[in-house]
Amino acid sequence: MSLPHMIPYAEPYYFLLLSFALAPIIFSLLFFQKRLGTYQVLVTFFFLFISFGGTYWQQGLALIGYVVWQSILVWCYFTYRKKRNQSVWFYLAVVLAILPLAITKVTPFLTSGKGSLLSFLGISYLTFKSVQMIMEMRDGMIKTYHPYRYIQFLLFFPTISSGPIDRYRRFEKDQLQPPTKEQYLEMLEKGVHHLFMGFLYKFIIGHYLGQVLLPIVSKGALAHGGISWWLLGYMYVYSLYLFFDFAGYSLFAVGTSYLMGYDTPINFNKPFLAWNIKEFWNRWHMSLSFWFRDYVYMRLMFFLMKKKLFKSKIVTSNIGYFALFLLMGVWHGLTWYYILYGIYHATLICVTDAWIRYKKKRKKKLPSNRLTHAFSVFMTFQAVCASLLIFSGFLDQLFFK
Repeated sequence: MSLPHMIPYAEPYYFLLLSFALAPIIFSLLFFQKRLGTYQVLVTFFFLFISFGGTYWQQGLALIGYVVWQSILVWCYFTYRKKRNQSVWFYLAVVLAILPLAITKVTPFLTSGKGSLLSFLGISYLTFKSVQMIMEMRDGMIKTYHPYRYIQFLLFFPTISSGPIDRYRRFEKDQLQPPTKEQYLEMLEKGVHHLFMGFLYKFIIGHYLGQVLLPIVSKGALAHGGISWWLLGYMYVYSLYLFFDFAGYSLFAVGTSYLMGYDTPINFNKPFLAWNIKEFWNRWHMSLSFWFRDYVYMRLMFFLMKKKLFKSKIVTSNIGYFALFLLMGVWHGLTWYYILYGIYHATLICVTDAWIRYKKKRKKKLPSNRLTHAFSVFMTFQAVCASLLIFSGFLDQLFFK
Protein backbone atom coordinates (compact mmCIF):
# COMPACT_ATOMS: atom_id res chain seq x y z
CA MET A 1 0.00 0.00 0.00
CA SER A 2 1.50 3.33 -1.10
CA LEU A 3 0.88 6.57 0.76
CA PRO A 4 -0.73 9.37 -1.27
CA HIS A 5 0.83 12.80 -1.66
CA MET A 6 -0.90 15.25 0.65
CA ILE A 7 -0.59 18.99 1.07
CA PRO A 8 -0.43 19.78 4.80
CA TYR A 9 -3.86 20.32 6.40
CA ALA A 10 -5.66 20.10 3.05
CA GLU A 11 -7.82 16.99 3.63
CA PRO A 12 -9.38 14.96 6.46
CA TYR A 13 -7.09 11.93 5.98
CA TYR A 14 -4.10 14.13 6.84
CA PHE A 15 -5.65 14.94 10.21
CA LEU A 16 -6.38 11.27 10.84
CA LEU A 17 -2.71 10.44 10.31
CA LEU A 18 -1.74 13.44 12.41
CA SER A 19 -3.88 12.35 15.36
CA PHE A 20 -2.33 8.86 15.41
CA ALA A 21 1.21 10.20 15.00
CA LEU A 22 0.92 12.81 17.77
CA ALA A 23 -0.71 10.53 20.36
CA PRO A 24 2.61 9.24 21.86
CA ILE A 25 4.03 12.78 21.95
CA ILE A 26 0.96 14.08 23.77
CA PHE A 27 1.05 11.16 26.22
CA SER A 28 4.74 11.66 27.01
CA LEU A 29 4.43 15.42 27.54
CA LEU A 30 1.24 15.10 29.58
CA PHE A 31 2.38 12.39 31.99
CA PHE A 32 6.20 12.57 31.96
CA GLN A 33 6.99 16.12 30.69
CA LYS A 34 9.54 14.61 28.32
CA ARG A 35 10.08 14.93 24.59
CA LEU A 36 10.37 11.79 22.49
CA GLY A 37 13.28 13.08 20.43
CA THR A 38 13.85 10.08 18.19
CA TYR A 39 10.13 9.52 17.70
CA GLN A 40 9.58 13.18 16.77
CA VAL A 41 12.28 12.86 14.11
CA LEU A 42 10.52 9.79 12.68
CA VAL A 43 7.18 11.63 12.67
CA THR A 44 8.82 14.58 10.93
CA PHE A 45 10.30 12.33 8.22
CA PHE A 46 6.94 10.64 7.73
CA PHE A 47 5.01 13.88 7.19
CA LEU A 48 7.75 15.33 5.02
CA PHE A 49 7.62 12.15 2.94
CA ILE A 50 3.87 12.37 2.31
CA SER A 51 4.21 16.11 1.56
CA PHE A 52 7.27 15.91 -0.72
CA GLY A 53 7.27 12.30 -1.92
CA GLY A 54 5.45 10.30 -4.58
CA THR A 55 4.78 12.27 -7.74
CA TYR A 56 6.40 15.29 -6.06
CA TRP A 57 9.75 13.54 -5.52
CA GLN A 58 11.58 16.36 -7.30
CA GLN A 59 10.43 18.75 -4.58
CA GLY A 60 11.71 16.26 -2.01
CA LEU A 61 15.15 16.21 -3.62
CA ALA A 62 15.13 20.01 -3.83
CA LEU A 63 14.28 20.19 -0.11
CA ILE A 64 17.14 17.84 0.80
CA GLY A 65 19.60 19.82 -1.32
CA TYR A 66 18.33 23.06 0.17
CA VAL A 67 18.75 21.89 3.77
CA VAL A 68 22.30 20.67 3.06
CA TRP A 69 23.16 23.99 1.40
CA GLN A 70 21.77 26.13 4.22
CA SER A 71 23.27 23.96 6.98
CA ILE A 72 26.77 24.20 5.48
CA LEU A 73 26.36 27.92 4.79
CA VAL A 74 25.22 28.74 8.34
CA TRP A 75 27.98 26.57 9.81
CA CYS A 76 30.62 28.31 7.67
CA TYR A 77 29.40 31.77 8.66
CA PHE A 78 29.18 30.79 12.35
CA THR A 79 32.74 29.45 12.24
CA TYR A 80 33.93 32.69 10.63
CA ARG A 81 31.90 34.89 12.99
CA LYS A 82 33.63 33.44 16.06
CA LYS A 83 36.89 34.98 14.81
CA ARG A 84 35.95 38.01 12.73
CA ASN A 85 33.03 40.24 11.82
CA GLN A 86 33.63 41.89 8.47
CA SER A 87 30.53 43.17 6.69
CA VAL A 88 31.49 41.80 3.27
CA TRP A 89 31.30 38.19 4.48
CA PHE A 90 28.04 38.85 6.29
CA TYR A 91 26.41 40.27 3.16
CA LEU A 92 27.80 37.42 1.07
CA ALA A 93 26.32 34.87 3.48
CA VAL A 94 22.90 36.58 3.33
CA VAL A 95 23.00 36.68 -0.48
CA LEU A 96 23.93 32.99 -0.66
CA ALA A 97 21.13 32.12 1.78
CA ILE A 98 18.61 33.99 -0.40
CA LEU A 99 20.02 32.70 -3.71
CA PRO A 100 17.91 29.48 -4.01
CA LEU A 101 14.71 31.44 -3.32
CA ALA A 102 15.72 34.17 -5.79
CA ILE A 103 16.32 31.55 -8.50
CA THR A 104 12.87 30.01 -7.93
CA LYS A 105 11.23 33.46 -8.13
CA VAL A 106 13.06 34.60 -11.27
CA THR A 107 12.91 31.32 -13.23
CA PRO A 108 9.15 31.43 -14.11
CA PHE A 109 9.60 35.03 -15.28
CA LEU A 110 12.42 34.01 -17.64
CA THR A 111 10.98 30.70 -18.83
CA SER A 112 7.37 31.61 -19.64
CA GLY A 113 5.94 30.27 -16.42
CA LYS A 114 8.00 27.10 -15.97
CA GLY A 115 9.05 26.43 -12.39
CA SER A 116 12.59 25.98 -11.15
CA LEU A 117 13.99 22.55 -10.24
CA LEU A 118 15.10 24.13 -6.96
CA SER A 119 11.53 25.00 -5.99
CA PHE A 120 9.55 23.24 -3.27
CA LEU A 121 6.58 24.03 -1.05
CA GLY A 122 7.69 26.33 1.77
CA ILE A 123 11.05 27.47 0.38
CA SER A 124 10.28 31.10 1.26
CA TYR A 125 9.63 30.36 4.91
CA LEU A 126 12.74 28.22 5.26
CA THR A 127 14.76 31.01 3.68
CA PHE A 128 13.45 33.51 6.23
CA LYS A 129 14.62 31.15 8.97
CA SER A 130 18.09 30.81 7.43
CA VAL A 131 18.58 34.54 6.91
CA GLN A 132 17.40 35.14 10.46
CA MET A 133 20.08 32.77 11.79
CA ILE A 134 22.86 34.55 9.90
CA MET A 135 21.71 38.00 11.00
CA GLU A 136 21.42 37.03 14.65
CA MET A 137 24.85 35.40 14.53
CA ARG A 138 26.18 38.66 13.13
CA ASP A 139 24.55 40.55 16.02
CA GLY A 140 26.01 38.15 18.58
CA MET A 141 22.55 37.00 19.70
CA ILE A 142 23.23 33.37 18.70
CA LYS A 143 26.50 32.31 20.28
CA THR A 144 26.35 28.54 19.70
CA TYR A 145 25.42 26.58 16.60
CA HIS A 146 24.07 23.05 16.75
CA PRO A 147 23.47 21.71 13.22
CA TYR A 148 21.01 19.07 14.46
CA ARG A 149 18.85 21.64 16.26
CA TYR A 150 19.06 24.00 13.31
CA ILE A 151 17.84 21.31 10.91
CA GLN A 152 14.99 20.47 13.29
CA PHE A 153 14.12 24.18 13.33
CA LEU A 154 14.12 24.33 9.53
CA LEU A 155 12.11 21.13 9.08
CA PHE A 156 9.56 21.59 11.87
CA PHE A 157 6.75 19.99 9.88
CA PRO A 158 3.68 21.75 11.37
CA THR A 159 4.85 25.09 9.93
CA ILE A 160 7.06 24.09 6.99
CA SER A 161 4.74 24.92 4.10
CA SER A 162 3.39 28.39 4.95
CA GLY A 163 4.56 29.40 8.42
CA PRO A 164 4.14 30.94 10.93
CA ILE A 165 7.80 31.96 10.89
CA ASP A 166 9.30 31.12 14.25
CA ARG A 167 12.51 32.50 15.78
CA TYR A 168 15.40 30.09 16.38
CA ARG A 169 16.18 31.14 19.94
CA ARG A 170 12.57 30.77 20.99
CA PHE A 171 12.24 27.40 19.23
CA GLU A 172 15.48 26.11 20.76
CA LYS A 173 14.28 27.09 24.25
CA ASP A 174 11.09 25.05 23.76
CA GLN A 175 13.13 22.20 22.35
CA LEU A 176 15.41 22.04 25.39
CA GLN A 177 12.79 22.83 28.04
CA PRO A 178 9.55 20.85 27.65
CA PRO A 179 6.52 22.55 29.26
CA THR A 180 5.48 21.66 32.79
CA LYS A 181 2.29 19.65 33.22
CA GLU A 182 0.29 22.81 34.01
CA GLN A 183 1.75 24.64 31.02
CA TYR A 184 1.12 21.70 28.70
CA LEU A 185 -2.49 21.29 29.84
CA GLU A 186 -3.05 24.91 28.84
CA MET A 187 -1.25 24.37 25.53
CA LEU A 188 -3.29 21.21 24.92
CA GLU A 189 -6.53 23.10 25.47
CA LYS A 190 -5.46 25.94 23.18
CA GLY A 191 -4.18 23.47 20.59
CA VAL A 192 -7.48 21.62 20.36
CA HIS A 193 -9.36 24.93 20.25
CA HIS A 194 -7.14 26.20 17.43
CA LEU A 195 -7.67 23.00 15.44
CA PHE A 196 -11.46 23.23 15.69
CA MET A 197 -11.39 26.94 14.84
CA GLY A 198 -9.19 26.04 11.88
CA PHE A 199 -11.83 23.58 10.65
CA LEU A 200 -14.46 26.31 10.95
CA TYR A 201 -12.34 28.91 9.17
CA LYS A 202 -10.86 26.82 6.36
CA PHE A 203 -13.30 23.99 5.64
CA ILE A 204 -16.62 25.71 6.33
CA ILE A 205 -16.40 29.49 5.96
CA GLY A 206 -13.39 29.50 3.63
CA HIS A 207 -14.82 26.69 1.51
CA TYR A 208 -18.16 28.45 1.09
CA LEU A 209 -16.53 31.75 0.20
CA GLY A 210 -13.95 30.23 -2.16
CA GLN A 211 -15.92 27.41 -3.80
CA VAL A 212 -19.46 28.83 -3.85
CA LEU A 213 -19.49 32.63 -3.75
CA LEU A 214 -16.18 33.49 -5.41
CA PRO A 215 -16.94 31.73 -8.75
CA ILE A 216 -20.31 33.51 -8.88
CA VAL A 217 -18.97 37.03 -8.38
CA SER A 218 -15.96 36.29 -10.58
CA LYS A 219 -18.16 35.16 -13.44
CA GLY A 220 -20.43 38.18 -13.00
CA ALA A 221 -17.52 40.64 -12.96
CA LEU A 222 -15.96 39.14 -16.09
CA ALA A 223 -19.30 39.08 -17.91
CA HIS A 224 -20.05 42.70 -17.07
CA GLY A 225 -16.49 43.94 -17.68
CA GLY A 226 -14.84 47.04 -16.26
CA ILE A 227 -15.83 48.64 -12.96
CA SER A 228 -19.06 47.14 -11.67
CA TRP A 229 -20.94 46.08 -8.55
CA TRP A 230 -19.84 42.54 -9.37
CA LEU A 231 -16.22 43.66 -9.11
CA LEU A 232 -16.96 45.21 -5.74
CA GLY A 233 -18.54 41.94 -4.66
CA TYR A 234 -15.47 40.05 -5.85
CA MET A 235 -13.25 42.37 -3.82
CA TYR A 236 -15.07 41.66 -0.56
CA VAL A 237 -15.57 37.93 -1.15
CA TYR A 238 -11.94 37.37 -2.13
CA SER A 239 -10.66 39.37 0.87
CA LEU A 240 -12.74 37.36 3.31
CA TYR A 241 -11.88 34.10 1.57
CA LEU A 242 -8.14 34.82 1.70
CA PHE A 243 -8.35 35.61 5.40
CA PHE A 244 -10.41 32.58 6.45
CA ASP A 245 -8.45 30.17 4.26
CA PHE A 246 -4.99 31.35 5.35
CA ALA A 247 -5.96 32.01 8.97
CA GLY A 248 -7.48 28.52 9.07
CA TYR A 249 -4.22 26.99 7.87
CA SER A 250 -2.28 29.04 10.44
CA LEU A 251 -4.59 27.84 13.22
CA PHE A 252 -3.88 24.24 12.18
CA ALA A 253 -0.11 24.88 12.21
CA VAL A 254 -0.14 26.65 15.58
CA GLY A 255 -2.57 24.13 17.10
CA THR A 256 -0.41 21.18 15.99
CA SER A 257 2.67 22.94 17.40
CA TYR A 258 0.91 23.36 20.75
CA LEU A 259 0.06 19.66 20.85
CA MET A 260 3.77 18.97 20.35
CA GLY A 261 4.69 21.35 23.17
CA TYR A 262 6.02 24.22 21.02
CA ASP A 263 4.69 27.73 21.60
CA THR A 264 4.69 28.76 17.93
CA PRO A 265 3.58 32.41 17.49
CA ILE A 266 0.12 33.14 16.10
CA ASN A 267 -0.23 34.64 12.65
CA PHE A 268 -3.53 36.56 12.73
CA ASN A 269 -5.18 38.70 15.39
CA LYS A 270 -8.51 40.08 14.11
CA PRO A 271 -6.85 42.08 11.31
CA PHE A 272 -10.10 43.46 9.89
CA LEU A 273 -10.70 45.28 13.18
CA ALA A 274 -7.54 47.37 12.74
CA TRP A 275 -8.13 51.14 12.91
CA ASN A 276 -5.27 52.08 10.57
CA ILE A 277 -2.99 50.35 8.10
CA LYS A 278 -0.04 50.18 10.51
CA GLU A 279 -2.21 48.41 13.04
CA PHE A 280 -3.40 46.10 10.27
CA TRP A 281 0.17 44.94 9.66
CA ASN A 282 0.53 44.28 13.37
CA ARG A 283 -2.39 41.85 13.06
CA TRP A 284 -2.14 40.32 9.55
CA HIS A 285 0.35 37.55 8.76
CA MET A 286 2.12 38.73 11.88
CA SER A 287 5.14 36.46 11.79
CA LEU A 288 5.92 37.61 8.23
CA SER A 289 5.34 41.32 8.86
CA PHE A 290 7.40 41.19 12.08
CA TRP A 291 10.17 39.35 10.22
CA PHE A 292 10.33 42.04 7.53
CA ARG A 293 10.16 44.75 10.21
CA ASP A 294 13.01 43.31 12.31
CA TYR A 295 15.34 41.99 9.62
CA VAL A 296 14.73 44.40 6.73
CA TYR A 297 13.11 47.68 7.75
CA MET A 298 14.91 48.30 11.06
CA ARG A 299 18.29 47.40 9.58
CA LEU A 300 17.69 49.56 6.54
CA MET A 301 16.66 52.48 8.77
CA PHE A 302 19.79 52.03 10.89
CA PHE A 303 21.95 52.06 7.75
CA LEU A 304 20.26 55.15 6.25
CA MET A 305 20.43 57.12 9.50
CA LYS A 306 24.03 56.09 10.17
CA LYS A 307 25.09 57.22 6.69
CA LYS A 308 22.91 60.37 6.99
CA LEU A 309 21.73 60.00 3.42
CA PHE A 310 18.62 62.10 4.14
CA LYS A 311 18.33 65.06 6.49
CA SER A 312 14.71 64.43 7.40
CA LYS A 313 13.78 61.44 9.58
CA ILE A 314 10.36 61.45 7.93
CA VAL A 315 11.87 61.13 4.44
CA THR A 316 14.17 58.37 5.70
CA SER A 317 11.23 56.52 7.20
CA ASN A 318 9.17 56.85 4.02
CA ILE A 319 12.05 55.61 1.86
CA GLY A 320 12.32 52.63 4.20
CA TYR A 321 8.61 51.86 3.88
CA PHE A 322 8.70 51.92 0.07
CA ALA A 323 11.81 49.73 -0.03
CA LEU A 324 10.21 47.31 2.44
CA PHE A 325 6.88 46.91 0.69
CA LEU A 326 8.40 46.81 -2.78
CA LEU A 327 10.53 43.92 -1.54
CA MET A 328 7.43 42.23 -0.12
CA GLY A 329 5.66 42.70 -3.45
CA VAL A 330 8.56 41.24 -5.43
CA TRP A 331 8.76 38.35 -2.96
CA HIS A 332 5.19 37.39 -3.85
CA GLY A 333 6.10 37.38 -7.54
CA LEU A 334 7.45 39.40 -10.46
CA THR A 335 4.10 40.67 -11.74
CA TRP A 336 2.75 44.19 -12.00
CA TYR A 337 -0.05 43.59 -9.52
CA TYR A 338 2.24 42.30 -6.76
CA ILE A 339 4.55 45.28 -7.25
CA LEU A 340 1.55 47.65 -7.28
CA TYR A 341 0.30 45.94 -4.12
CA GLY A 342 3.60 46.79 -2.42
CA ILE A 343 3.58 50.42 -3.62
CA TYR A 344 -0.05 50.79 -2.53
CA HIS A 345 0.66 49.62 1.03
CA ALA A 346 3.81 51.76 1.28
CA THR A 347 1.75 54.78 0.26
CA LEU A 348 -0.94 53.96 2.81
CA ILE A 349 1.68 53.60 5.57
CA CYS A 350 3.23 56.98 4.70
CA VAL A 351 -0.18 58.67 4.61
CA THR A 352 -1.07 57.06 7.94
CA ASP A 353 2.14 58.35 9.51
CA ALA A 354 1.40 61.85 8.20
CA TRP A 355 -2.13 61.68 9.62
CA ILE A 356 -0.85 60.51 13.02
CA ARG A 357 1.60 63.44 13.12
CA TYR A 358 -1.21 65.83 12.14
CA LYS A 359 -3.49 64.45 14.87
CA LYS A 360 -0.81 64.88 17.55
CA LYS A 361 -0.48 68.57 16.72
CA ARG A 362 -4.25 69.12 16.80
CA LYS A 363 -5.21 66.64 19.48
CA LYS A 364 -7.64 68.97 21.24
CA LYS A 365 -9.39 70.09 18.05
CA LEU A 366 -10.06 66.66 16.52
CA PRO A 367 -12.74 64.37 17.99
CA SER A 368 -11.74 60.95 19.30
CA ASN A 369 -14.54 58.65 20.39
CA ARG A 370 -16.23 55.35 19.56
CA LEU A 371 -17.78 56.79 16.42
CA THR A 372 -14.46 58.02 15.01
CA HIS A 373 -12.86 54.69 15.96
CA ALA A 374 -15.61 52.75 14.14
CA PHE A 375 -15.19 55.01 11.11
CA SER A 376 -11.42 54.37 11.15
CA VAL A 377 -11.97 50.61 11.26
CA PHE A 378 -14.47 50.87 8.39
CA MET A 379 -12.15 52.93 6.19
CA THR A 380 -9.16 50.72 6.94
CA PHE A 381 -11.19 47.67 5.96
CA GLN A 382 -12.06 49.29 2.61
CA ALA A 383 -8.41 50.18 1.97
CA VAL A 384 -7.27 46.65 2.83
CA CYS A 385 -9.90 45.01 0.62
CA ALA A 386 -8.86 47.26 -2.28
CA SER A 387 -5.27 46.12 -1.78
CA LEU A 388 -6.28 42.45 -1.73
CA LEU A 389 -8.23 42.98 -4.97
CA ILE A 390 -4.94 44.16 -6.52
CA PHE A 391 -3.11 41.26 -4.90
CA SER A 392 -5.56 38.67 -6.30
CA GLY A 393 -4.48 39.33 -9.89
CA PHE A 394 -8.12 39.47 -10.95
CA LEU A 395 -7.70 42.97 -12.40
CA ASP A 396 -5.07 41.59 -14.76
CA GLN A 397 -7.58 39.02 -15.97
CA LEU A 398 -10.37 41.58 -16.16
CA PHE A 399 -8.61 44.38 -18.03
CA PHE A 400 -5.64 42.87 -19.86
CA LYS A 401 -6.67 39.36 -20.97
